[in-house]
Amino acid sequence: MEKKHWYQKKRWIVLSIFLLIYVGVMTYHRFKPLPEGVSYAGDVHNLNKNDIEFLYDLTYDKNDKEVYDHSIFDEINQIIKEADDFLILDLFLFNGYTDDKRDYPKISEDLSSAVVKKMKENRDLEVVLISDEVNTTYGSHQAKQIQRIKDMGAEVIYTDLNRLRDPNLFYSGIWRMTLSWFDQDGFGWLPNPMAPSAPKVTMRSYLELLNVKANHRKTVVTEDAGIVMSANPHDASGFHSNIAFKVKGSILNDLIQSEKAVASYSGGDLSQFPDETIPETEPDETSNIQAQIVTESKIQDSVVTAIDDAKKGNMIYIGMFYLADRDIVDALVDAAEREVDVRLVLDPNQNAFGQQKIGLPNLPVTAELHKQDKEHLSIRWYDTNKEQFHTKLLYVKGKNESTIVGGSGNYTSRNMDDYNMETNIHLKASNESELVKDVDSYFERIWSNEDGVYTVGYEEYQDSLPAFKYVMYILQKIFQVTTY
Repeated sequence: MEKKHWYQKKRWIVLSIFLLIYVGVMTYHRFKPLPEGVSYAGDVHNLNKNDIEFLYDLTYDKNDKEVYDHSIFDEINQIIKEADDFLILDLFLFNGYTDDKRDYPKISEDLSSAVVKKMKENRDLEVVLISDEVNTTYGSHQAKQIQRIKDMGAEVIYTDLNRLRDPNLFYSGIWRMTLSWFDQDGFGWLPNPMAPSAPKVTMRSYLELLNVKANHRKTVVTEDAGIVMSANPHDASGFHSNIAFKVKGSILNDLIQSEKAVASYSGGDLSQFPDETIPETEPDETSNIQAQIVTESKIQDSVVTAIDDAKKGNMIYIGMFYLADRDIVDALVDAAEREVDVRLVLDPNQNAFGQQKIGLPNLPVTAELHKQDKEHLSIRWYDTNKEQFHTKLLYVKGKNESTIVGGSGNYTSRNMDDYNMETNIHLKASNESELVKDVDSYFERIWSNEDGVYTVGYEEYQDSLPAFKYVMYILQKIFQVTTY
């Protein structure tokens, strides 16, 4: 009996030590210090009217035909063509894998070819490409489009996601203690979660995928211009609706600095980044636009502040793929209570690369907002087919001046709370500026269905919400095993 009692006591000691280590690992990686330069707010720069341009892609129906009003990647390929000194790209999804059910635009091939062609023409061009391991399905295979650029001599950096905090709290603790010690090399035998046409993957890739974090940025920078956008050079995303901002001037230094931070903590060669800073643009009579680069949780700060600053009689427009961040949702409710006119254009979350979805998180979140029965809060759904309304854009229309925040960041805990890498641009400008007029026209166009069918009413996708969707949403929020 004594021997059995000793054995049982020893077992509990071992279990207690394991649990202490597990809780310690879990807690540390949830709250550990961020790498230097992450969650960054750059300087506020004054831009002339020619230093900023609003771009968008819209897919919509007109006369029973699907129309593609797209311009973002045409502009990016032109920027690449005009680069002389350096080219920095930070792109989340950069591949051509599709479900083969549609004739998708070859945007990944076109962008890769544009970079390769430019590098052949200009052998002195310094090219840095930062991306996410999702394109190799976490080490199971090469990323064809990225490898072409690497073979030309570009500095290719896959973001070290292990340096980021862990949103999937319970799983990531176990993964870091055990599974993370095994590499990804081996014969892939499982179907690729990206698409049927993608190479097969190993079980270890799936196990790493479950950590659910990413470098979700979408930026392009040269010595002459930069793009901050919501769009991915990903063929299966080729029909998505997106937004982008093209900027010029000294604000490009902040974009470069934000990308250099990712390269630094991911083991990249920092000598490939430009040494000289881009000089300030000479102000002229049109210099009435303020611009700031914000990343990660600083995006949340800028969005909440802009909403909180809205006054009675102002208008808030949001165009968004995912809306679930509690701080932002609460700020919108408060704004409606202050008699600010809040208008939300959201993706119905019905489709993800050919797979049917059940409307999470937007259906339960909007059901909550709708129950507020606020006179000043209205919701419309973007009328998607098999594509997504992938926009991430805030527009607060004031009496004389307006605020605009747009880029890669969805309004979710994963995107706003320093788990993913994100880049947005925060803008303030006179209502008389072309920038504000263009953004205002964009929202009026899709809200009022000018020259086409863009949006439908709230009840179109949500007459009633089954209880199981609420339960699924709550469980997913608690355990954070999804992309929101």
